[in-house]
Amino acid sequence: MSQVPNLNTLFQSAQADGVLSNASMQALNVVDIGAQIQAGLGTPVDDVMASEVVLVTIMPDDSGSIRFAGNGAVVRAGHNMVLDTLAMSPQQDQILVHNRYLNGAVLYPYCPVDQALRMDQHNYDPNLGTPLYDQTLVLLATVLAKAQAFIDNGVPARTVSLIITDGADAHSRRSVREVKGVVEDMLRTEDHIIAAMGINDGQTDFKRVFREMGVRDQWILTPGNSQNEIRKAFQLFSQSVLRASQSAHNFNSWGGFGP
Repeated sequence: MSQVPNLNTLFQSAQADGVLSNASMQALNVVDIGAQIQAGLGTPVDDVMASEVVLVTIMPDDSGSIRFAGNGAVVRAGHNMVLDTLAMSPQQDQILVHNRYLNGAVLYPYCPVDQALRMDQHNYDPNLGTPLYDQTLVLLATVLAKAQAFIDNGVPARTVSLIITDGADAHSRRSVREVKGVVEDMLRTEDHIIAAMGINDGQTDFKRVFREMGVRDQWILTPGNSQNEIRKAFQLFSQSVLRASQSAHNFNSWGGFGP
């Protein structure tokens, strides 16, 4: 049976590798969020027979406003489209996927694409709040821990993460500055892509929200509040993930979602 990864060891290793600054180490305080990180780690590193891995991580918004806007079905379909796209990748054996909802529930921890649960009406019930900063930190901590576990075992790891919301942060205890520090540390390594989708709520400037979180402009999607536009945004992300899984060199430096 595989050992539970020691998160402190993984983050110290990431800091030693120059990935995490002191400020980010404090933001990812394992005492506060360790159990949430562990819940996402999933398939042990030793069980993955690949010479390199791509970690694809999705955080769908499960706030009540998704339901009120009638967008639950298209968010489910968008997530499932990403899984379908990855299942067609020649690199499928190197890809692990993880879905953690914006309010912290883990739909599935890191696992092979063919083991990932599809989102449906039974496992996705958007009726909660928008702790955007708190949960982005948990999500990125999970990404970092999983990537570092592979790196410490001599397996190169690259990551693509998508944060989805249809509202600005509400009720987070953590600050946008903490999120930005972690995002910028990760992007500096060129092994991570962090993308964000802001579904129009008629009032939030999502480009500003995500820029303040450190997300680069070329990885920000701002679909209007129509099923067609949201579907197209998921298609763009799916295609980008497919490209990323095939492109080890200059991983995060190519042009984002593009026109």
